[in-house]
Amino acid sequence: MSVSSGEPAHELEPARVGRARLIARRMRAAACGRVVSLVTIGAILAFLSVYPLAMLLYGSLHSTPPGMAGVFDLQGYRDVMTLQSAATLANTIGISLAKTVPSLLVAVLLAWILARTDTPFRRPLEVLVTLPFFIPPILTAMAWGMLGNPQVGLLNQIWQWITGAEAGPINVYSYGGVVWHMMQYSVPFLFLLIVDAFRAMDPSLEEAARMCGASRLRTFATVTLQLMLPALTGAAILSFIRGIENFESPLFFGLPAGIHVVTTDIYDSINQRSPPQYQYATAISFVIMALLLMIVLLQRRLLRRRRFETITGKGYSPAVMKLGAWRWATFAFCVSFFVVTVVLPVGQLVVGSFFKFFGFYQWDMLTLDHYRAVFGSGEFWRGFGNTMLLGLVGATLTMLLGGAVAYISVRTRYRGRLLIDLMAWLPWMMPGIVLGVGFLWGFALLPHAIPIYGTIWALLLAYISLGTPLSVRAMSSAYAQLSFDLEECSRVHGASWFQTMRRIVFALAWPSFAVGWVLIFFGIMRELSASILLYSVGSEVLSVVLLKLWANGNAEQVSVIGLIMMALVILFRWTQLKFINARIGAL
Repeated sequence: MSVSSGEPAHELEPARVGRARLIARRMRAAACGRVVSLVTIGAILAFLSVYPLAMLLYGSLHSTPPGMAGVFDLQGYRDVMTLQSAATLANTIGISLAKTVPSLLVAVLLAWILARTDTPFRRPLEVLVTLPFFIPPILTAMAWGMLGNPQVGLLNQIWQWITGAEAGPINVYSYGGVVWHMMQYSVPFLFLLIVDAFRAMDPSLEEAARMCGASRLRTFATVTLQLMLPALTGAAILSFIRGIENFESPLFFGLPAGIHVVTTDIYDSINQRSPPQYQYATAISFVIMALLLMIVLLQRRLLRRRRFETITGKGYSPAVMKLGAWRWATFAFCVSFFVVTVVLPVGQLVVGSFFKFFGFYQWDMLTLDHYRAVFGSGEFWRGFGNTMLLGLVGATLTMLLGGAVAYISVRTRYRGRLLIDLMAWLPWMMPGIVLGVGFLWGFALLPHAIPIYGTIWALLLAYISLGTPLSVRAMSSAYAQLSFDLEECSRVHGASWFQTMRRIVFALAWPSFAVGWVLIFFGIMRELSASILLYSVGSEVLSVVLLKLWANGNAEQVSVIGLIMMALVILFRWTQLKFINARIGAL
């Protein structure tokens, strides 16, 4: 056998062995790196999701508050099995169901109008009707508390001035007020989940029904809605879950009227009772998690073995229905939704910030004192600084963690990736206040060498945990669109794994990273339920500062801070839309 290089075969053999050993070492190093990466990410996720869940179980069986000696018993679960707790649970389910059904109807109508009709200015309207989702609920809750107060609410005062009546028709401190406020977030949330399903459906399916003699209404009911069933049921169940998790609406409008739900019961058990009933709070938290798990299993059973093919292999473009003169009616409907959910509460914040006393709107009451008080308040600036710090750092770390988890789940075949994905999604099943209780126990029981309890780091870890499911979903969608050939081509041409990730994968997925970052930042800025349990003096965020001012009767200063937060919402929402448009333009 001849050797093309002209070198003896016995001299080439050591070189081949050396290259083989080098390749083997690199393979072992790569395998070791994979193991270390998986273990590290798994440990982080376990601390952020499994650890607080385990601490919930511990707390539900422990008879004393965190950090105190006690015994293990089932008293917390016995306290849950009472008529009062059953009424609270029934209230929670009933209110969530009462807001989910009408919210779904309105969201379906809005999605159909903006995706399938020739309503004017559809693109701007879509931005406007989704804006309420990005406004912190605590802002609109306080605004509607001023608008719909039965004694001095602005809307009731206007009604009395127009009609001469002695009392106004609106009372937000009622079941109706709780449901009404929850709907303002549920409708845009449902709309965001289902509007793309309307756009993606092949119009020939509806045309076939029309050709067979079905009316527009029957076609919509028997074809369109039936084919949208997975999107509709999935969105409705998520909305129902969010209703059970809701904290702001029952806190502001339910408690003053004696209406109790599970989230406010947990809050009340820890913050308003002496001594705090931690065991009961953690026990009922487990009941809620079991209920949410049953709901998810019910959805899977409902949709099992059913086919919902809405996109065919044939080319098509979504049909736009000609409404004629009715298109201005649908336009007015969309504008009315925006006015009621955004313009009215924001307008109330503007009005309330310029008058000396809430409810007294005379010209001689105009003042700028509330702006001076807010801008001269050390507590406000501390809360503002903490919110910005936690938002910037928390959103960045959450997206980095979510990107790593999504890459492992979507782009690799590593053993253990399913477990990592499961741990990343576990916080989705835990309401913010439930996760806060779990972390409250977890941080209190950590060794003294790990001083997290009572610091700003406790809030940061809770925010990362709550935002991880959203970041994983955002990055998973981005990674799923990338061909594996891109990475293979880069590696074949000599690029390292880090170069490939930086120049290929992340360069193509960064728009999703940016959009997810803004959404996580919104989530941190609006989070109240976990914050109210984990903050301490010096680590207050703006939502906690607002709640304290409202509880002390400073509605006017609340209006000023609310306007500042609204400016931040508009700024970051505009930034998000710019990234979305840039991404669409690059495709």
